[in-house]
Amino acid sequence: MVSVDQPSLDPRLVARTHRRLEPLHSHVYFAPETEERLTAAGLRPGRMGYFAGRAAAMGAVGPGVVAATFYNFAPAVVARHLPRAWTLATPEQVLAARHDAARASLTRLLGDTPEAEVAELAELLREACTALTPEGRPLYAAHAELPWPADPVLQVWHGTGLLREHRGDGHVAVLVRYRLSGLEALVSHTLTGRGFTRESAQLSRGWSDHEWAAATAALADRGLVADGALTADGVALRAAVEQETDELSAAPFAQLGAERTERVAELAGALAGRLLAAGAFPPGVLATR
Repeated sequence: MVSVDQPSLDPRLVARTHRRLEPLHSHVYFAPETEERLTAAGLRPGRMGYFAGRAAAMGAVGPGVVAATFYNFAPAVVARHLPRAWTLATPEQVLAARHDAARASLTRLLGDTPEAEVAELAELLREACTALTPEGRPLYAAHAELPWPADPVLQVWHGTGLLREHRGDGHVAVLVRYRLSGLEALVSHTLTGRGFTRESAQLSRGWSDHEWAAATAALADRGLVADGALTADGVALRAAVEQETDELSAAPFAQLGAERTERVAELAGALAGRLLAAGAFPPGVLATR
C-alpha cells in the first residue's frame, strides 16, 4: 500500500465524519422535491434528473464524461439520458432547480432543528473545504467553482457535496489503482454488507444480471470472491481501498483538528438522524447488516 502524507488525524474519525455527513447531501437524490423541480425545469422524470443534476456543474457534458466520473453506472444507461437532457434544460437551469430542491427538502426533513446548530455546522464545513484542492478531482473541481450559497441550510448541503465529490474522486483513483472497474467495485462493495444492497445497486446503476454475474466471475478469477462472498483477499482489498480513500480525504478535517472534527461529526450525526427518522431514504436502499 502506498503511504499518503497527511497531517495526523485518527482515520476512524475521518471515516466516521464522512459517513455522518453523507446523508445530508445524498438525501436529495431521493427527495420528491428534486424530481418536482427538475421536471419543472424541463427534464424527464426518473434518472435523467440524477445524471443531469449531478453533472450540471461540469456543463453540457456527454455520457462518456459522466460514466467516467460517476464510475459505477452502466454507460448504456447514462447514454439514454445524456446529452438529451441538455436539449430540455440548460446546466444553469438544472443547477438552480437542484439547489431549490435541496433547500426545500432539507427544510422539510430537518423540521424544528435549531438554526444555531445548522449555522455552526455550515461555518465548520466552509472552513474545512478551504483545505480541498482540485488537482485530479474533476467532479469536485466543477462543483467548487459554484458560489457558496448565502442560506446556512444550503451551505450545509453545498459543503457536504464538495466533501462528498472530493472524496469520491479520490475513491475512483484508488479503485483504478487496484484495478477494479466500476461494476467490480460495486459488486465487491455490496458483498461487504455495507451501503447499497445488491438489488438496489443493480437497479439504480443499470447493470443486467448477466453483467453482474460476469463481474462476479472476474473477481472470482482474481481470488477476491468465492461462493458469493468475499474471500480473505477480497476483504483485505476492500479494507485497503477504504483506508486509502480515507487518507486521501483527511485534509479537510486535519484543517479543523480533532476537536472541531468531532463537533462536525456530532452535529452531522444529529441532523442525519433527523433525516433518517423522517424517511429521507426509501426502505431497501441501504444494507442493514
